[in-house]
Amino acid sequence: MRIDIITVLPEMLESPLSCSIIKRACDKGLATIEVHNLRDYTTNRYRKVDDYPFGGDAGMVIQVEPVDRCISALKEQRHYDEVIFTAPDGEVFNQRMANSLSMLDNIIILCGHYKGIDYRIREHLITREISIGDYVLTGGELPAAIITDAIVRLLPGAIGDEQSALSDSFQDNLLEPPIYTRPANYKGWGVPEILLSGHQARIEDWRHEQALERTRRLRPDLLGE
Repeated sequence: MRIDIITVLPEMLESPLSCSIIKRACDKGLATIEVHNLRDYTTNRYRKVDDYPFGGDAGMVIQVEPVDRCISALKEQRHYDEVIFTAPDGEVFNQRMANSLSMLDNIIILCGHYKGIDYRIREHLITREISIGDYVLTGGELPAAIITDAIVRLLPGAIGDEQSALSDSFQDNLLEPPIYTRPANYKGWGVPEILLSGHQARIEDWRHEQALERTRRLRPDLLGE
């Protein structure tokens, strides 16, 4: 899988994309992630990619030309399944969406910044708009990193124990059940006896019951309640 990220602040993505599971997936050849500086695609001699909005509103707006030039240059090299814009008013990102995106071959993620982007970009160049929540950030770099992380960890071979990803919260519209590790008793705080029983079928039943209970208590919306 290949993910190309377009941003005016590539340095914000250096750390999130260069460690842990994402780095291992790239080292294994499971994913290729390229970060592109939008300023490399402007014809402005001062490398400006923004301008004042028509109509006199406050803030600065990313121009259509450098974005078009960058996306066009990438599309000359390969086909892209999605061109995503990280927008606070887009579809709210969830696990089902991450699962779907992880099945694609090539995607572009455009990070917004400043006041926003020229709307013609959204009208003519973007195929999908994604939000990570109902709030506004300084730019789209952190959302792009979150989306990338959620997608890449699902690629076969990215996680040592692939079953672990399948049991994550939200994979089956349930929250994850409680998990424990050694020691079995700490300061009198014990681990549920069922988990120490060795009876796997009963343990799985307990986990499912706990997942249902936690989901019903914390996120009843996932159950349609």
